[in-house]
Amino acid sequence: MYFDQDVHRALRHKSAATEKTISNLVNDAVRLSLKEDAEDIAAFEKRRKEPNLTFEAVLKDLERRGKL
Repeated sequence: MYFDQDVHRALRHKSAATEKTISNLVNDAVRLSLKEDAEDIAAFEKRRKEPNLTFEAVLKDLERRGKL
């Protein structure tokens, strides 16, 4: 795996400061990202049966309620 020079430098500093390897830092970041993806998918699944609104309908509703 290759990192941009500035990213690699930041990782080395964080690694030293936290006493974690760069691999552990990257693994933690990837796990967090995957967890967020899983949460997003679960939220989409939970709301799957909700009606879809067009952008225009949302704008009209905001205007009707005086929000725009």
